[in-house]
Amino acid sequence: MVEVNLWSGMRRFVGDELVVEVEAETIGEMLDALVAAHPALEPIIAQGVSVAVDGEIHVGRHVPIPPGAEVYLMNRLKGG
Repeated sequence: MVEVNLWSGMRRFVGDELVVEVEAETIGEMLDALVAAHPALEPIIAQGVSVAVDGEIHVGRHVPIPPGAEVYLMNRLKGG
């Protein structure tokens, strides 16, 4: 199981939870599992989100999530 910490704007879509658990081994599996468990997240995730695993931002869906990792789902970070 992966514990996913959500930014405050997402809490209303998951029953006001700050942390949700899903079964996943990669970032892509985690995003898919979040949408399956909480369909209201689909448009937000489809627009793009940033995922931090153990303090490092990742963009690839194939990136593995190690057991016990600290995972944060955040607004998409944009640079210029």
